[in-house]
Amino acid sequence: MTASALTVARTRRRRGRQDRASHAVLHIVLIAGSIVMIYPLIWMIGASFKPENEIFSGAILNPFPAHFSWSNYVSGWAGSGEITFGQFFLNSLLVCVGAIVGNLISCSLAAYSFARMRFKLRGLWFAVMLGMLMLPFPVTIVPQYIMFHALGWTNSILPLIIPKFFGVESFFVFLMIQFIRTIPRELEQAAQVDGANRFQIFVRVVLPLLTPALVTTTIFTFIWTWNDFFSQLIYLGKPERYTVAVGLQSFLDATGQSQWGAMFAMTTLSLIPVFLLFLFFQRRLVEGIATTGLK
Repeated sequence: MTASALTVARTRRRRGRQDRASHAVLHIVLIAGSIVMIYPLIWMIGASFKPENEIFSGAILNPFPAHFSWSNYVSGWAGSGEITFGQFFLNSLLVCVGAIVGNLISCSLAAYSFARMRFKLRGLWFAVMLGMLMLPFPVTIVPQYIMFHALGWTNSILPLIIPKFFGVESFFVFLMIQFIRTIPRELEQAAQVDGANRFQIFVRVVLPLLTPALVTTTIFTFIWTWNDFFSQLIYLGKPERYTVAVGLQSFLDATGQSQWGAMFAMTTLSLIPVFLLFLFFQRRLVEGIATTGLK
């Protein structure tokens, strides 16, 4: 073997060792970061199995209970009075399903109109829609509450569901617009030649191809609605209509009689639907986001 070949071989071995060392350091940093991020979740799950007097006493940083107990789940699910925490879960599912159906219908129709149809002031309305993305929610909450109060919708789930049927979620409209623009126009033109009208083209041609974006919209709508606290706290005044997000605060008491164990237990249960949804539809979610806007 010549000297130049030996030099090349040594250089490759040196680079290989450096690459392995850099990969090892990167993995150590990522693992450490993952532990730091997931530790609060692990601590909360562990605290849900601890007796009330053990949660904030002794080795508070230790997430593992010294005395394993299901009492927090039993008392938390039983709730207070005649309303169980299961009622809060049903209310949350009802609100989420209504919001998902509303967003899928209204946002897909609005997106198809902006992406394929030509109408007066189309550019202006599109700019207004994009401007809504930058409008903070607290700016609109007061006029919305006044309007819904005048309609007699307060203390009900209507303010949380009905607006979704009017395409108020600009993010999802924009997401679907970008996805529709990737669909070849030739498919719609072929359907038009066969005698299909605009609505038939949308339902039979565009909507089936829009599935990844629809799944993405479904997942994000569910997560945002399930975790929403502010708007649900404002509009849901009666305990029997509380959702999970609002029901969790019922375990906290300003006088110091908070049920921390029951709250941690019900918080752990409230994470399960979101986790399962993301687990089963992860591939569709990534596909919907990755392919949006590609030409």
